[in-house]
Amino acid sequence: MARIRHILFLLAFVSGFVPALAAWATSLPVPRMVSLRADEVNVRSGPGVRYPVKWVFQRRDMPVEIIAEYDTWRKIRDWEGAEGWVHRAMVTGRRTIIVLNREVTIRRSSADEAPAVARLGQGMVARAEECGPQWCYLSVRGYEGWVRRQGLWGIYEDEIIE
Repeated sequence: MARIRHILFLLAFVSGFVPALAAWATSLPVPRMVSLRADEVNVRSGPGVRYPVKWVFQRRDMPVEIIAEYDTWRKIRDWEGAEGWVHRAMVTGRRTIIVLNREVTIRRSSADEAPAVARLGQGMVARAEECGPQWCYLSVRGYEGWVRRQGLWGIYEDEIIE
C-alpha cells in the first residue's frame, strides 16, 4: 500500500511539470532572426520527429526567422515566406543576410562614393558583422565591406547590429 501511495505521489509530482516542460521556450524574443547551422536541415510540418519532412534546406548559414517556439523546436520562416519546424540544434544566433536585389556592391566604407570591393548577386548569403540605420558591414568569401541595407533579407527594418 505504501508503495502504491509512493508511485501515485511521484506521478502527481511529475505530471505537474509536464505542461511546464512542454511549453518550455527560451527567454529570447520571438520573432527573431537566426541562421541555419548545418548544410542539411530538415524542415517538418510540426514540432517533432513524428511530423513529416516538408523539405530540406541545403545551405548552411541561410538566414531564417524564428516565429514560434515549442519545447526544443523552432518554427521558422525563410526569405520566400515558407514556414516549418526545425530542431533548435539546427539554428544558430550567427547573423547572416541574403541578397534579394539583382546585385549589391560591397564598398570600402559606408558611402556611395567609396571604392567597390566586390559585388554580390541575388541569392548570395553573407555574414552580417554590423548594421547601422543605412549600412551593413558584411563578410563573404574573403571579402569585407559596407552594403546599403536595401535589398537584403535577414535583418529587421529598424534593427541595429553592433
